[in-house]
Amino acid sequence: QVHLVESGGGSVQPGVSLRLSCAASGRFFSIDDMGWYRQAPGKQRELVATITDGGSTKYADSVKGRFTIYRDNANYMAFLQMNSLQAEDTAVYYCNAQVYGAGYELVSSWGRGTQVTVSS
Repeated sequence: QVHLVESGGGSVQPGVSLRLSCAASGRFFSIDDMGWYRQAPGKQRELVATITDGGSTKYADSVKGRFTIYRDNANYMAFLQMNSLQAEDTAVYYCNAQVYGAGYELVSSWGRGTQVTVSS
């Protein structure tokens, strides 16, 4: 009943910026925390950044100072502004949302991911 769709990925050179977008649609009561995760081949999925419904944020040490997560509650969207991209940032980036369904059940919803490739 909740669908998340990521966009904004691509192939860029080191030092370039990208902004990822996550759009939520479907039937739900409200969205609580949202976050961005990433996964490279042969590596576990890792948390990049999270944001609560009140705007409190957390970042992985590897991206703090370079990435910014923010959200637009009116339009049910979350964003990840990525600056000074490095080769180590190469991964598939996934949007996650903790969603209260129509029956007030809290469920974790995932998008299908968008590829970010950083190379010279």
